[in-house]
Amino acid sequence: MTAHDFVGFVGRAMIAHRLRSFLTALGVCVGIAAVILLTSLGAGLREFVVAEFTQFGTNIISIEPGRTKTRGMSIGIFGVVRPLTIEDSEVLAHLPGVIVANPGLAGNAEVGALGRTRRVTVLGEGADFPRAFQLRVAQGRWLPKEDASQARAFAVLGSKVRQELYGNTNPLGSRIDIGGNRFRVIGVMESKGQVLGFDMDDAVYIPAARALELFNREGLMSIDVVHEAGADVPRLVEDIKRVLSGRHGREDFTVTPQQQMLDVLDSVLEVLTFAVGALGGISLAVGGVGILTIMTISVAERTAEIGLLRALGARRGQVLLLFLAEATLLAGVGGLFGLLLGYGVAQLLHAVFPALPVSTPWLYAALAELIAVGVGVAAGVAPANRASRLDPVEALRAE
Repeated sequence: MTAHDFVGFVGRAMIAHRLRSFLTALGVCVGIAAVILLTSLGAGLREFVVAEFTQFGTNIISIEPGRTKTRGMSIGIFGVVRPLTIEDSEVLAHLPGVIVANPGLAGNAEVGALGRTRRVTVLGEGADFPRAFQLRVAQGRWLPKEDASQARAFAVLGSKVRQELYGNTNPLGSRIDIGGNRFRVIGVMESKGQVLGFDMDDAVYIPAARALELFNREGLMSIDVVHEAGADVPRLVEDIKRVLSGRHGREDFTVTPQQQMLDVLDSVLEVLTFAVGALGGISLAVGGVGILTIMTISVAERTAEIGLLRALGARRGQVLLLFLAEATLLAGVGGLFGLLLGYGVAQLLHAVFPALPVSTPWLYAALAELIAVGVGVAAGVAPANRASRLDPVEALRAE
């Protein structure tokens, strides 16, 4: 049997049973489409979250009060957590490799101006906050660098707060009421939008020292250390721990490099993408069962045809390859159309819901197509082997 005859036989067999071939390929198509759609959503979510985390840069080390490590016994009065202070951030700013050490805390308060009031997030920040988080002031200026004990009541407005309270009026130099305290507006931030669900534009920024008084807090919620791009991060983390432990008397804080957070987040999202892909793989397995069923029926229906092939001199190996090639081709074609369908549906969803992050991982797509072909081979082995073992005389007699 020549290669031309081989291809022609497989093609005619599929065309002769068009509906059956279509339904068989459809099962694989749906499975592959499910894999592509689900992994596209999973990968899109992963890219979205990572982009949100890294839009302020990747060279940030976060310090928060309290340790995350669990202790085995109570340590009584010595277990009291000492709050992080503005002075702590000032000391950390002088460590080698540190660009900025920004003190930060947040709360909610009523703000009012020109007879209008609005409850917004109030962020207490340091003088280097825009530099640390790559933000810009659209009007006026940012909070000046001042001694914490003498910080003046200045405020910088988010663009949304400015529009809601002042409309088209220039807010610079005006007085704004924040939680019952009067502040002078000295700047307006450029629009930043939402970051992980938090609207940076719907916020008011005041000096960290003033925020401590406003919210009646003893310490900061965090200190964000921005380091140089080529800094030795593990060594810098140890330096931070050494300095703060010396100031606090013990390590009653948690130091987390942003890269560490990103690594953990990335591994979690990778598992999520794999998990949703595996769920789509269940549909692909169902498609494989469909191929097995259809090919088994096909062998039973074409017994006489197989006997004729054997009588004309076709070897057992050739008969096996014929049926195996038919099953593989059905799975491969179904997989290819499944790729197109899954990608098309994913892009359609993104077009209808622009906020929905979608990104097709082509490595998963190629792997899914290889698995589809593998499913076709695996599902076709048993029927093809049965066909090749039929006795020619008995098979012809079946006619």
